[in-house]
Amino acid sequence: MKITCIRKVTDMTFKEGQEFKIRIKPSEDCNSFSINIGHDPDNIAMHFNPRFDAGGDTNTIVFNTLSGGSWGDELREENFPFVRGEECKFYINLSMEHFYIKLPDGTMLNFPNRLGDVKYKYFNIGGQARIIGIKIK
Repeated sequence: MKITCIRKVTDMTFKEGQEFKIRIKPSEDCNSFSINIGHDPDNIAMHFNPRFDAGGDTNTIVFNTLSGGSWGDELREENFPFVRGEECKFYINLSMEHFYIKLPDGTMLNFPNRLGDVKYKYFNIGGQARIIGIKIK
């Protein structure tokens, strides 16, 4: 049986110009985990979903946006520096145009800020991973 951990972060705001630092440890049998940043469960500006083996993807990061309850077009990144059972950290920065993501191996990615806002208050973390720490500065 697989145990999935879902966590919501409340009373925290992520604004343009700030850095969101996440430390996470995927379980030894992790299929995927996700970080969702947005306004509410139906309006997610960035769905960041590293997939070890899920949804037909292997060692792929899937990005998407949920607007008004409807998913947009998925974007995929083949660079996959995550390892099951190993703690890692990555960073997310926000601008009106993009989310900038620095992966654990130092690779920089960007994903369009399709909702176009400069402040988000909804954070949802799900999947088979344990959150070690979250910081916004």
